[in-house]
Amino acid sequence: MTPAFWDSSALVPLCVRGQASPVAAKLVRQHPIVVWWSTPVEMRSAFERLLRMEQLTHAEHAGAGKRLDRLRKSWREMQPCDAVRSEAEVLLARFPLKAADALQLAAALAWARGRPKSRAFISADAQLLDAARQLGFHTIEA
Repeated sequence: MTPAFWDSSALVPLCVRGQASPVAAKLVRQHPIVVWWSTPVEMRSAFERLLRMEQLTHAEHAGAGKRLDRLRKSWREMQPCDAVRSEAEVLLARFPLKAADALQLAAALAWARGRPKSRAFISADAQLLDAARQLGFHTIEA
């Protein structure tokens, strides 16, 4: 199994019952998860938004949080540092990314030690996947 960098957009459906695609379920078995430090916050934000929009019941919301807690025990988390922040600023000038996406991609580059070739980047966000592809990552749509 080769590790992959997972964007929160690919992980949220794994935690929300009934939203994970068969592809994503297979990917999680094939690629141990590496994430950016703020990924749990982004995921919980998505759960809260889905609850407010009444797309999740309170029970489903609680279940998503529990699944996140279980996933967190097995993943590797890239920590914030000046190099990641600086790289994110450069990425914002190069690609049409939101700040959180630039930080995700910068953390992925730090994980790849600046050599993304043959490293997998998994996301459900087409714009982020495009930027990762242009940087040399092997991109996988979840």
